[in-house]
Order: sequence, then C-alpha cells, then structure tokens
Amino acid sequence: MGEQIMVRAAIIFIGLFGVFSVASTAQEEPTSVLGFDAADAANQLALEARFDALLNRDNFDQWMKHLSARPHHTGSVWGKQNAEFMAELFTEWGYEVEIETYWVLYPTPKLRLLEMIEPQAFTARLEEPTLAEDSTSGQKDEQLPTFNAFSADGDVTAEVVFVNQGIPADYDDLERMGIDVEGKIVLAKYGGSWRGIKPKVAVEHGAIAVILYSDPEDDGYYQGDDYPEGAWRRLDGAQRGSVLDMPKRPGDPLTPYIGATKDAERLAIVDAETIMTIPVLPISYMDALPILDSLDGPVAPERWRGALPITYHVGPGPAKVHLKLEFNWDLAPAYNVIARMEGSEFPDQWVIRGNHHDAWVNGAGDPISGMVTLLEEAL
Repeated sequence: MGEQIMVRAAIIFIGLFGVFSVASTAQEEPTSVLGFDAADAANQLALEARFDALLNRDNFDQWMKHLSARPHHTGSVWGKQNAEFMAELFTEWGYEVEIETYWVLYPTPKLRLLEMIEPQAFTARLEEPTLAEDSTSGQKDEQLPTFNAFSADGDVTAEVVFVNQGIPADYDDLERMGIDVEGKIVLAKYGGSWRGIKPKVAVEHGAIAVILYSDPEDDGYYQGDDYPEGAWRRLDGAQRGSVLDMPKRPGDPLTPYIGATKDAERLAIVDAETIMTIPVLPISYMDALPILDSLDGPVAPERWRGALPITYHVGPGPAKVHLKLEFNWDLAPAYNVIARMEGSEFPDQWVIRGNHHDAWVNGAGDPISGMVTLLEEAL
C-alpha cells in the first residue's frame, strides 16, 4: 500500500521553519504492523525492506556535513544557502521546485545580563566556549548567543524561587509549602514539558521573570560523559529555543491566521498575544549553581533534586538577582522549499512530507538529522 501511494499520488516535500518531523529507529525486526492483518503486514514489511535497501548512507553523511557546516538560523546567510542547495537537489531529481519566502518576526539578543546581587555578587557568564575538538564552536561571528526567542524585553530585580521544572504540579507543591512566587524571579529546570509552558505558568502565578537551566541529572555528567567526550551537555552549555505561547496559537505572532508574506498586514508587537510578557533566559548549570547554592527556605522535595553538589533549597531568597534583556525585534526571511511531483493515476491525492531546516545554531541533530532523511527519501 505504501509503495502504491508513493507511485500514484502527488508527492510534496517541504522544508519550513517551525514544521515538526518524527523519526523512529527500529530496535529489532518487527513481525507485525499496527492496523494490518498478518498477510498484509508481511507485504508491508517487505515493501519497507525494499525501500530501506535503496538508502545510501553516504548521502546522509555528505548532506549532513554540508547543511550543518555553518550556523543557519532564520534569516541567516547559510540558511538561505541551505534552502537553495536543497532546491537544486530536488530539481536535479525531477521535482517541480519553488522557494516560498515568508517574513516572520525573529527577535535576536541585543543585551543579556544576569547578576546575583545578594547574598554575594556573581555575574553569569552566558557564553559557550570554543572547543579545539569542534571547529563549529568557534564560529562566533555567525552564532546566535544563548537566548529564548520571544521572551519579553525586561529589567527586573527580585528574590529567586526554585520551582523545579516549573510545571503546574510544581506550583501545587509550592502552595503546600506556603511559598508564593508573586513578584519573584523563578529558576526552573528544563524537562517535564516544552520550555514555553514554563514561563506561561510562571506568569499565571505572578512571577516577573524566568531563568531556565539544564540540570546535569537530566542532561549532563550524571547521564554520561559530556561533550566532546560524550553526547551530554557540558557545564557551560545552555539550551536555546522559543518560548512563544504555542498553546494559544502557533506561527508568526504578528500575522495570526494568515501567511507572513512581505506585504501582509501585521499586528503591532505590543498587540501580539503570543509573545511572552516577562523576560526569559536560558543559562548553563555552571551559571545556575551559585544561585541555587544561595537559596534558603525549605529543602526541595526529593523529586525536585538534581545532580549538582548542593542541597537543593526552594527559597525565596536570600539569593536576589538582576536580569536585564533587550532584543532586536526584526523581521527575517524564512525559506520554504517546496518540491512537487504529480502522480500519474491519482494526481489529486497528496502525500506530504515535511521537515524544518532552520536551526538555532548548526543544528546537526535538530533539524538536519531529519532533513537529510527526507532528502534521501525524496531521491
């Protein structure tokens, strides 16, 4: 069935900022397929085996190295080059190809400052190092610094409260402990939900800013060797990403429900309801450690504790921090590569495959691992 659809129906491959892909890896040879009886499952598995035999691992290697060679965030020079590179491949393979350009709001950092002012002075580094083992880590003139896109601008000073992962259940725990985050800056671990949920819930509870960090228990030395010896996050690494209010509405915040073409009617930034209303900043666990170590108050519940060499306290205070963020609120071009091949028997039936190609930095894992899979499937 899968092969017939691929031959007869129109096939469209797209690469667009913000489109999600899912990849799976079989751990062992399957013997059944959900939704198929035994006979049809055998046929389906045979078709899949034939497809797998056509894949060329050298293509994955070649395309991965090219597409992730330079930082390629939205609006970047290499991002445009990548779109044109993929369009040329699709054209070579016989597809009808076009590149649709949209102009989306894409804030980038202008100023980032995080400093603890009580009970002792400490200024967060907010910078990832250049590593001799990784030449891409030295592309500082092209890399975006560590930040959360669609955070609000802000200049706030307040006591810190540790809120574990910052999900609703954690605020239930805080209420049972008699701790209120109203007017406080909350410090939350990555994990437990998508990052954009954490500031959304913090706002609902009256917090004035959110600091995010990856605890080594979840993503660091507790799990295995950190980079470059292993795959886990270094002590000075931080996770970039958007905190747009996606549950309210995905997509460009200034052009709700319409395409963000260059001449589209746009909202004023102050009227865009999906931009976060408080400042949000990701930091490394190296920068988070002095703040966590300066908190008093109740000892954190067992499930809240991470792998840093401290006793985890909740606060509030006496750790007090000053956070100041300013962004360039610019429009940037996002390139949607569309490759179409019309089917001969059922041209009005579409099979659509998509994967975004923009990245926060070089993006080998996310999204290029998915993008090269799509390219090899298209070939």
